[in-house]
Amino acid sequence: MSAPAPQPAVPRARPLGGWTLLLWLLGAGVAFYLLFLLISVVLRVMPEPIGSRASLFVDGARITLLLTVVSGLIGLAVGLLAGLMRTSGSALVRAPAGIFIWLVRGTPLLVQILFVYNALPPLLQKIGINVQLNEFWSAVVALSLNVGAYNAEVIRAGIQAIPRGQSEASRSLGLSGAQTMTSIILPQALRVVVPPLVNNLVALLKDSSLASAIALVELTLAGQRVSSETFQPIPVLSAVAAVYLALTTVMTLFTDQLERRIKIASR
Repeated sequence: MSAPAPQPAVPRARPLGGWTLLLWLLGAGVAFYLLFLLISVVLRVMPEPIGSRASLFVDGARITLLLTVVSGLIGLAVGLLAGLMRTSGSALVRAPAGIFIWLVRGTPLLVQILFVYNALPPLLQKIGINVQLNEFWSAVVALSLNVGAYNAEVIRAGIQAIPRGQSEASRSLGLSGAQTMTSIILPQALRVVVPPLVNNLVALLKDSSLASAIALVELTLAGQRVSSETFQPIPVLSAVAAVYLALTTVMTLFTDQLERRIKIASR
């Protein structure tokens, strides 16, 4: 007599409810707001060439954070879609996602940003799509696609890390493929993929500095302009590095909290 099929392990207990996530988002927003106030105060009391140009650094830091958040959210959606496509049983579904990931991971991010800004609008116009992208949205498109490709591989690996018996048991209980994925596989894969996804987000914040190549006045370009104007690269670049460090520290603090919450919710 054959052994009964293993029951799918459905995550129970959900401390990471809607209110908890909302409080986490509010806490992160307040923390970054206070951080920008602190950065502004500290930079204003610094000696020249920083003090009189503190607002330029703060505005650049705001653009950097906004670019990271918007690109990160879009990149997460792109990564989830491409990751699910990569695990499909149909070669016609897997192929486009595989080509997309191959192209993005095989070319430099700087080239991708320049391509989206300079070459993508003319290419779209040739097929009848008249789209004009400014510096910010060009950077968002390039960064979103780049981090989305890396997120896709993370999500694919997380899904494949779940034992195959889980999906087989779910299907034997009458669940459809979509129900199995959303109710059984993805909740378990979530605790596997969160740490590398968090690392990708922190890396995205630093990679956003490449948007300076298309004249987007984020933190790096703000520093470059002050350095070129004053011919004092050491204090300027030191201030830029310190602001980046502050941004990544606060971001890591809250993403670590989210990671711990998700691990608890998955037990």
